[in-house]
Amino acid sequence: MINRLPELKETPSQTAGPYVHIGLTPNFCDIGGVFPLDAGITMLAKETPGQRITITGRVMDGSDAPVTDAVVELWQADADGNHPQTSDSPDKAFTGWGRQPTDATGTFRFETIKPGLVAGPDGVAQAPHVSLWIVARGINTGLATRLYFADEAEANQADPVLNRVLDPRRRQTMIATASQADGATTYTLDIRLQGENETVFFDI
Repeated sequence: MINRLPELKETPSQTAGPYVHIGLTPNFCDIGGVFPLDAGITMLAKETPGQRITITGRVMDGSDAPVTDAVVELWQADADGNHPQTSDSPDKAFTGWGRQPTDATGTFRFETIKPGLVAGPDGVAQAPHVSLWIVARGINTGLATRLYFADEAEANQADPVLNRVLDPRRRQTMIATASQADGATTYTLDIRLQGENETVFFDI
């Protein structure tokens, strides 16, 4: 006998599984013939204006072991604070979006430009930042966070989103440190999925 219900049961949730990085970035995983280039690998062109920077870090689990099958996606504004997905951005060569898998050490790396101040929905300026989305095996829903820049201290202090994190120590989990080498600037932020120094993730 069939038990007829007035509505369908909720489908059980599943994690991303161990193969999401293969499906999203097959060329990185040495699987050719799927896409000419993995989507999101290149964010900018030679003519893209703005300060060239590298954003890098490692995705770590609660035991500080590297997560080697994660995918990190990045969204950001251009150098003038406009998101390329809107008509406000005149730079059509800059996508403002990138996708990178982690390697055998859990490391991800983006070649991009430093974003400008972004106007918030209420007119309050938001500090230069990039939005990050992380998915890997064992994660039911992608994790969302932000990366801020340590050398934008004044803007960070006034940022309305960053200030919603009341504990200063927790805010530090979203602030990338800068380093210089051969005239190039690299910002580094490790993402910890669990543990004492777990990164702040947003419920969105």
